[in-house]
Amino acid sequence: SGSIAPPRLSPLIVAALCRGRVVRVPKGSLVRVEGTELVIPCNVSDYDGPSEQNFDWSFSALGGSFVELASTWEAGFPAQLYRERLQRGDIVLRRTANDAVELHIKNIQPSDQGHYKCSTPSTDATVQGNYEDTVQVKVLPDALRVAAGPQPSPGPSLREGEPFELRCSASTASPLHTHLALLWEVRRGPARRSILSLTHEGRFRPGPGYEQRYRIGDVRLDTVGSDGYRLSVSQALSSDQGSYRCIVSEWIGEQGNWQEIQEKAVDVATVVIQPTVLQVTVARNVSVAEGKLLDLSCNITTDRVDDVRPEVTWYFSRTPDSTLPGPHVLARLDRDSLVHSSPHVALSHMDARSYHLLVRDVSRENAGYYFCHVALWTPGHNRTWHKVAEAMSAPAGVAVTWLEPDYQVYLNASKVPEFSDDLTELECRIVDMKSTEAGIRFTVSWYYRLNRRSDDVVASELLAVMNGDWTLKYGERSKQRAQDGDFIFSKEHADTFNFRIQRTTEEDRGNYYCVVSAWTRQRNDSWVKSKDVFSKPVNIFWASEDSVLVVKARQPKPFFAAGNTFEMTCKVSSKNIKSPRYSVLITAEKPVGDLSSPNETKYIISLDQDSVVKLENWTDASRVDGVVLEKVQEDEFRYRMYQTQVSDAGLYRCVVTAWSPIRGSLWREAATSLSNPIEIDFQTSGPVFNASVHSDTPSVIRGDLIKLFCIITVEGAALDPDDMAFDVSWFAVHSFGLDKAPVLLSSLDRKGIVNTAERDWKSGLSLERVSVLEFLLQVHGSEDQDFGNYYCSVTPWVKSPTGSWQKEAEIQSKPIFITVKMDVLNAFKYPLLIGVGLSTVIGLLSCLIGYCSSHWCCKKEVQETRRERRRLMSMEMD
Repeated sequence: SGSIAPPRLSPLIVAALCRGRVVRVPKGSLVRVEGTELVIPCNVSDYDGPSEQNFDWSFSALGGSFVELASTWEAGFPAQLYRERLQRGDIVLRRTANDAVELHIKNIQPSDQGHYKCSTPSTDATVQGNYEDTVQVKVLPDALRVAAGPQPSPGPSLREGEPFELRCSASTASPLHTHLALLWEVRRGPARRSILSLTHEGRFRPGPGYEQRYRIGDVRLDTVGSDGYRLSVSQALSSDQGSYRCIVSEWIGEQGNWQEIQEKAVDVATVVIQPTVLQVTVARNVSVAEGKLLDLSCNITTDRVDDVRPEVTWYFSRTPDSTLPGPHVLARLDRDSLVHSSPHVALSHMDARSYHLLVRDVSRENAGYYFCHVALWTPGHNRTWHKVAEAMSAPAGVAVTWLEPDYQVYLNASKVPEFSDDLTELECRIVDMKSTEAGIRFTVSWYYRLNRRSDDVVASELLAVMNGDWTLKYGERSKQRAQDGDFIFSKEHADTFNFRIQRTTEEDRGNYYCVVSAWTRQRNDSWVKSKDVFSKPVNIFWASEDSVLVVKARQPKPFFAAGNTFEMTCKVSSKNIKSPRYSVLITAEKPVGDLSSPNETKYIISLDQDSVVKLENWTDASRVDGVVLEKVQEDEFRYRMYQTQVSDAGLYRCVVTAWSPIRGSLWREAATSLSNPIEIDFQTSGPVFNASVHSDTPSVIRGDLIKLFCIITVEGAALDPDDMAFDVSWFAVHSFGLDKAPVLLSSLDRKGIVNTAERDWKSGLSLERVSVLEFLLQVHGSEDQDFGNYYCSVTPWVKSPTGSWQKEAEIQSKPIFITVKMDVLNAFKYPLLIGVGLSTVIGLLSCLIGYCSSHWCCKKEVQETRRERRRLMSMEMD
């Protein structure tokens, strides 16, 4: 860290990591052709610096010394020989990353052949790694020659299905051993497609979309002579049209790696594919009597006289559009002259260009549109067939004559809505039936069309359609509502169909009409539609106006005093609401002068549309029956509050909601309105109460007694102690701040009843009144959890001259913080005594067990047996 940086280093260079770094350039040698561009990448591995790494490039001719070529940070680094080429932009350094750079030399010359060295300066205290790398560059002369060869017949213009060939020549006189790769490419507008290529490794590779044609031999690439390449296409397709190019690239192998050293292309020819002319004609309109033979002729006109085989298919459809789904095949003659048809349908071949469709015993279900489709096929390579042209005839309309039923349709609105959610009922009736057979069935379809100006064109929307088999299908507009039971489609009688909307909405306004269809039974017991008759539309509309709801509140007795009865009436008027019923909610808003909770809206009592009364947020237990809300008339309501208190001051309003009946006993909210406010304001000059908290022990030791006094002071008019009463509640916030919700500890009401909340720890609470204006809260056996902010909330009650008690505004003291400390000596006294005692007992017990074990458990007596003298004595071991 104390080394001195080299003098040419930029201050932005960040030191490399101590594990070392390595400068890398491409391995082996690079080979380029004279006149092309040389690009040599160089990068530093194991470089984690945030700033850019600097690079120096040097050049050495074969056998010479290195000369400064270019630098990323020092402008005066290059030698004079290369400064002019750097200024012209022939030599450029391009940075690709913080630790990578590329050297670009345009229009490379033989003099640029040699060794190129990439190096990077270092600020490391010790050199670890490789700070430079060298690569050899070889420059070859341009010896690649590419030219378009002579094109054989039939020339660049041919018909689809005919073969064609294209040639180009490519050769090289490079002094090194190089390989050639060739690619045939076709351009059609801005798009280019690769057809077939011969790689430098001698492998054929078909382009995208030409794989199948290459496998069957339709597209081939052959060599002609020593430098000729021929592209052969046995069957031209319409997609083969375009300009063809021959692209040749030269490759060289260096140390097992292949390098592309140059590429050249030549435009060979433009191939034009002439489309095959094919026309198919059929008689446009044909009329045939029921039960007769239908004969339709399909005539083919084409300019192909060579070996082409037609494939003829007859289609039938109910609509004149052959592209729509639904047409089915009647008969087909394949290219092998095999006929595929049904028993009642035949296909005959009159001559080479005429094909007849015969339908025996025509019925009404055969009425519709007939199409003749012709495809021309030519034999291809390897027993394949290629389609050169296809065409579809114009539709031939076939009308089957029979005795048509005669009837009319009348649509009537039996129930018309006047408001939203009303019932709508439409009746579609068949009248004036004439010439109807016994085998005729009637079905109906319902349609809706939006109301527009007369010059606007509006499409009809299908609501429901009934088929000949009595199945009913819903349209997109009515599907969900029909499943919900809001749309009901029914058939009341044989000639009457009904459509009912249970709840008509504004989106349902518009024109409705019905279509009655006559169906005739066929020979196979199927049903075929024979006639449609439309009814005149019926307009469903009602004037839509915004619902209006106005509520006016008044006070019959504007002046009153505390303890009297407050009365307020609310008069409701509505407009554009169907059969309204009203629900009423009485709200009270505290006056702005009440700083405890300004503009707080309180819900008192409500009465719903079924005249059910409910107390909302009325919490005065002593005056449960003190508020009354009743319905005087259908549009008038009266609210009374008995024995009013000073705390009842505020703004009172009626919130009225109008409800409109819908299906059954359901109701829909139509509008809501708020009345003008009626103010209750008591002009009194009574006493003013304040509350404060005091404690002689704000900091105690755990287990000690905590005493908290709530002291009430009275300012203003003096009061007899018997004329005052207080509701006192103690709260605590067990945190250093007031960021948590307060917890109710204990409360004492004005009648002397104490309520203490349950807690999860052992400390006890007691609350008592020690004097007229003082209340004491005691915490017995304080715990650590008892710390925090404590305050009291007081609600004064004052006896009025009439003898009734008036509730004053609630007051709240400022909090006082109580700290509970731990007695360290008492906390560790008993654990220490217990630990010493247990250690002593365990030590004595261990000594006793060891003594007993050594005297009784491990002692062993050895008895020697008598042995003969001539034997060795046995060795005994304890």
